[in-house]
Amino acid sequence: MPAPSVVSDYLVFVDESGDHNLTQIDPQFPVFVLLLAILRKDDYVNRVCPDLQRFKFEFWGHDEVVLHEHEIRKPAGDFLFLLQKPVRDRFLTRLTERMAALPATIIAVVIDKPAFISRYHAPVSPYEYAMETGLERIFRHLEGLGQTTATTAIVVEKRGRREDAEMELAFRRVCDGTNALRQKFPLQLVMVPKASNSAGLQLTDLMARPVALHHLRPDQPNRAFEIVATKLRRSPAGKTEGWGLKRLP
Repeated sequence: MPAPSVVSDYLVFVDESGDHNLTQIDPQFPVFVLLLAILRKDDYVNRVCPDLQRFKFEFWGHDEVVLHEHEIRKPAGDFLFLLQKPVRDRFLTRLTERMAALPATIIAVVIDKPAFISRYHAPVSPYEYAMETGLERIFRHLEGLGQTTATTAIVVEKRGRREDAEMELAFRRVCDGTNALRQKFPLQLVMVPKASNSAGLQLTDLMARPVALHHLRPDQPNRAFEIVATKLRRSPAGKTEGWGLKRLP
């Protein structure tokens, strides 16, 4: 696809937590979260990417490792050194500092799958529903920034040939005007391999699960969610519910 003639000053990275299967629901994790992170390109190039590289150099001596929330939480592969508590503590402290400083605006769509099924007779895929809901808020946010006359890239991780085809179809349907706003969205889908060393996707991956855990266990201490909460999109009155955090149903 040729590059658009006018591109926006922003990028959006998308990741998820939980699966979108409605027939076999994990009783321990009956939730699906789609998290979208909006970053200004100047911030991404000049701050986010170099900062993540420095972080990787500190712990691995190179920047080729791809951060995965699951492998950090349950150390495996390149993360086995985290089994050493002193190193793990230092690693998590450094990582928390970087997440706190991340200059991003977050939109998180949370779908409680059992409630979703009971509310809708023939529910659509949670992924599609969450994507449509998230893109509507992305458009509104970009509109407020005066960026809707340019094209904004929405970067997602590839999930498989069939899933990717379904996602692309759903994305184009929403952007062509089949959405609650009944408007066309100037958004471009960019799909990258799972092994991609994308700083934006790696950081987004670290934020999705804390949102899911907060929904499942709101009274449990959750420092990671507290950091994400400071970055949620807000209304002019400072409200995040329905703006940066959308819970369905």
